[in-house]
Amino acid sequence: MSNIDFDLNNSSPIYLQISKYFQAKVFLGELEPGDIIASRRELASSIRVNLNTVQKAYSHMEDIGLIKTEKNKHSIITDDLKVLDLLKEEYIKEPLDIFIKTMKSIKIPKEQVLNLISNYYDKIDSNSDTKDTESIKKESN
Repeated sequence: MSNIDFDLNNSSPIYLQISKYFQAKVFLGELEPGDIIASRRELASSIRVNLNTVQKAYSHMEDIGLIKTEKNKHSIITDDLKVLDLLKEEYIKEPLDIFIKTMKSIKIPKEQVLNLISNYYDKIDSNSDTKDTESIKKESN
């Protein structure tokens, strides 16, 4: 695997960020079932993190079924489409759960949340950071 573009942050453990990276690549179609992924050493060197952290990430990805590794061979993306579908659903649910809990905590009614989503869905560019409130307000006027 060449050109690994990581943007590590402090919001979650690095091993989980690595796992989420590979999940996203699979869900975007940039990695296909059966594709070989970088070795643990290659990835650790490429993104400049400790080998143990990468090993923990690969172990986690094996545990959740995203990858398969045979002894002394490369790790590959699972070809089990049911597992990939379940992982994708969980991947989508995680930010939704946070969003819904936030909306409920500030007592925003379901109908208003759905309207907000409907109004702003097309205004948010998936390739950039979320727009700030001021730019969204200007666009809606």
